[in-house]
Amino acid sequence: MSKNLATQVNQGRLAGKTAVITGGAAGMGSVTSELFAREGATVVILDIQKEAGLQVVENIKNRGGKAEFIETDVSKADQVDAAFDKIAEIVGPYNILFNHAGTITVKPLDESTEQDYDRLMDINVRSAFLVCRRAVKEMSKNGGGSIVITASIASELGYALESLYCMTKGAVLQLARTISVEYRDRGIRCNSVCPGFVKTAHGLREIDELDAAGQEWEDGALADSQGRICEPEEVAAAVLFLASDESSFVNGNALYVDNGWYAKG
Repeated sequence: MSKNLATQVNQGRLAGKTAVITGGAAGMGSVTSELFAREGATVVILDIQKEAGLQVVENIKNRGGKAEFIETDVSKADQVDAAFDKIAEIVGPYNILFNHAGTITVKPLDESTEQDYDRLMDINVRSAFLVCRRAVKEMSKNGGGSIVITASIASELGYALESLYCMTKGAVLQLARTISVEYRDRGIRCNSVCPGFVKTAHGLREIDELDAAGQEWEDGALADSQGRICEPEEVAAAVLFLASDESSFVNGNALYVDNGWYAKG
């Protein structure tokens, strides 16, 4: 480890950095927001969940950290631009983006509606496009940085009842890969984190809905696929690594946080 990196780790792995986190008000997003702040970053949360987002900011500030919340529907271009304009005003340049906002629909393909499709594409894919489009432009001007996009084990594996979700997560994985190639020479790295089932409201709802459809994840399939359910802190730790300078030569990767599920196939 270099002397500079050793000093940075001692001060906090994100000391002196500013991180923008979409979907940072709940679940893995909130856990990552608080972890980033503990590691020295100034955190800006963009989320539609105002009360939850303000609570995360309060938690961070109560521990001596720095954080701001901007209520934002990241699937809306005008709100994304307004939020990033405000970021420039209140905190200045940022060098980390964790693009985490997303949701899921559990439904057979032949019962899925155009409204289901539009909703998932807007929340999972359009939001990533809008946010990353703005971020790569500003990061390029400000010396680069690290972008991490939440993809999924479903980005490359197909699952019954999750066709729309798999489509959207495949799209954001490819977005991460293309950003890594297109913006490498501007000092921007981009990687994706690909969790399996995680113990969040999102993950537990997914399991409940799959079980209701007869898949029996709770009764054995989960143990067979990934051994146990993943804790959100375990995903946050992977995101922290990708966001930090410790992964300075890691670019265009999909980091699976799934206890060997993807490797098992």
